[in-house]
Amino acid sequence: MGKIFYIMGKSASGKDKIYSILLADQELNLRKMVLYTTRPVREGEENGKQYFFTDDKKLKEFQKSGKLIESRSYHTVHGIWTYFTADDGQVKLNEADYLGIGTLESYRKLKEYYGEENVLPIYIQVEDGERLRRALVREQKQEEPKYSEMCRRFLADQEDFSEKNVMDAGIGIRFENDDLDICVKNISNYIKSAT
Repeated sequence: MGKIFYIMGKSASGKDKIYSILLADQELNLRKMVLYTTRPVREGEENGKQYFFTDDKKLKEFQKSGKLIESRSYHTVHGIWTYFTADDGQVKLNEADYLGIGTLESYRKLKEYYGEENVLPIYIQVEDGERLRRALVREQKQEEPKYSEMCRRFLADQEDFSEKNVMDAGIGIRFENDDLDICVKNISNYIKSAT
């Protein structure tokens, strides 16, 4: 039986970069588990790569058919953005191991849906000051920087990824991303030991 390795962490902790590196590692042979979002595409993103960019109509279709695994909505300065996971046929645990990325809440819901033994956490940590610096640098590169949204996400993460919430989700292993190469090597070893 395959596993779903699920990357989580606060914003600007390097999740997307680590996700890309792990997916490209042919030795790990992980398939991509792509989530959905109703938020706009950011510069450099592609539909079906980071997310499936969709609308509320598609979300309601999954709800109606009973294939919505989890969803969460955020009241941003630009309106309500929803992120969700659906059983759309892309995950076949009898065929492969998968790599996903999301929040603590989506991790919990995936464990409920696919079974706790089949969904393994990869929790990325970075010191808060460094995360804020990275977030600012990333936002400055956008054609239209959204600094207020960057700050909202940073502050929301303090609550969403509180130590209590991380512990309640059953996450014991953490991966420090102060050196990307070492962090990726440690995660790769963790994945190999679990498959």
